[in-house]
Amino acid sequence: MIVSNRLPIIIEKADGRLKARPASGGLVSAMKVVLNRRGGLWVGWPGVAGEKNWDSTLDGAAGDLGFKLRSVALNQSEIDGFYSGFSNQVIWPLFHDLQTRCNFALDFWRYYLSVNHKFAQTIFRMRRGSDIIWVHDYHLIHLARMLRPMGVGKRIVFFLHIPFPTPEIFVKLPWRGDILQALLEYELIGFQTLRDRRNFQHCLQFLLKDVKIEGRGAVVTARIGTRKVRLGAFPIGIDYRAFARRAVNRDILARALWLQDAMGSSQIILGVDRLDYTKGLPERLRVFNHALQRYPELLKRVTLVQVVVPSRTMVPEYQALKAEIEQLVGEVNGRFTHDGWVPIHYIYRSLDRDELIAHYRAADIGMITPLKDGMNLVAKEFCACCVKEDGVLILSEFAGAAAQLYRGALLVNPYDIRGASEAIYNAFRMPRDERRRRMRLMRDNIRRQDVSWWADTFLSATEPKRDDQVPVPPEYVPRIEQEFGTARR
Repeated sequence: MIVSNRLPIIIEKADGRLKARPASGGLVSAMKVVLNRRGGLWVGWPGVAGEKNWDSTLDGAAGDLGFKLRSVALNQSEIDGFYSGFSNQVIWPLFHDLQTRCNFALDFWRYYLSVNHKFAQTIFRMRRGSDIIWVHDYHLIHLARMLRPMGVGKRIVFFLHIPFPTPEIFVKLPWRGDILQALLEYELIGFQTLRDRRNFQHCLQFLLKDVKIEGRGAVVTARIGTRKVRLGAFPIGIDYRAFARRAVNRDILARALWLQDAMGSSQIILGVDRLDYTKGLPERLRVFNHALQRYPELLKRVTLVQVVVPSRTMVPEYQALKAEIEQLVGEVNGRFTHDGWVPIHYIYRSLDRDELIAHYRAADIGMITPLKDGMNLVAKEFCACCVKEDGVLILSEFAGAAAQLYRGALLVNPYDIRGASEAIYNAFRMPRDERRRRMRLMRDNIRRQDVSWWADTFLSATEPKRDDQVPVPPEYVPRIEQEFGTARR
């Protein structure tokens, strides 16, 4: 049983009626493989406010998915308090080391608990004794703690898709003890990176007594009194083969060539990000502006194509972020545009899958520079679509993907304007042989540790006495994980 805040469907209005259609994305791809192989169902909110039961509508939408969907209805107050409130104004900024953006409103916490309880009641009705209940992400941390008194005693596991903060950040959460105790009700807790797992271990040791960490490798055991919880690092992957196969499609290749022709002789630097303050978009634009000033040979020879996917468009903070981005784009273009060359092409909309892959194929340089990210699958998708292996990836040190891709990517600190602009210049000048060597290393890693590998590795760790059978891949224990400050390249 997969449980997440949102179901893998999109409900939209068409011809005056609400209809449901399957969504796409990394988690959907991963869970589709798991559920098709093992059978089961997915529980979540359908994305529409109201107390209506959507299960009959979802049955039609789930036909192509190959598994069942069951909905948890949320009214507008619950959405505002649980999702927009506690999930995205407390946990999201705090876990991304941006605690000054937190709003520790007591009502948010109350809604968070009540919605988690509503999810728990739905799971209790749907569960079977043999089910593995796999809970996903920060919205539903309390599910196991609420299911235990209902008699659901075993096989409840959790995966956190976002980073886990250091103790210095985590202790600022007013409900830090409640969150830790709720997480300890799971049999297994999965994190994206070894760093996130260690941060959680340090929080346990800092805030609780008699904590012992046992074992080595990707999965260790935390003992707190009589309680035993397994903690693992499982970097999520993508459906590598699906992206790589689609990238050689003739229609997509034709579209990629058209995009390249539209940019003239410029090398294309591509950024693809959801509108969010964690993605470092204003910082990236300032870096690009500095690069054009510092390295005049980049003028008319590079073009930044920045795709921003709309998100939380009604939230004032996100509206202000969009305005800041557009102002910076205007300033750079106003300063440097010359003889038909426009330095930044700004796209504010979602791209469908084929359009996105065409942009990946067309790009010479991928620039993925979040201020903090659990993993960042865009970096992996860009590499998977770089079938000629002649692209360069500029990647933030603070993205989880850096722990896997550090040998091939140019790692940057997104706050370091001078250092990041130098990376743009180095990517622009990088010889083809070095590009291929670096890209081949990254593609090999992404191919081997794809989304199926991630799901299988996590689920293998749910079996008892399997800790020693989940080794850490050698390339996943780089110096960046051990001595982070010295790992920049």
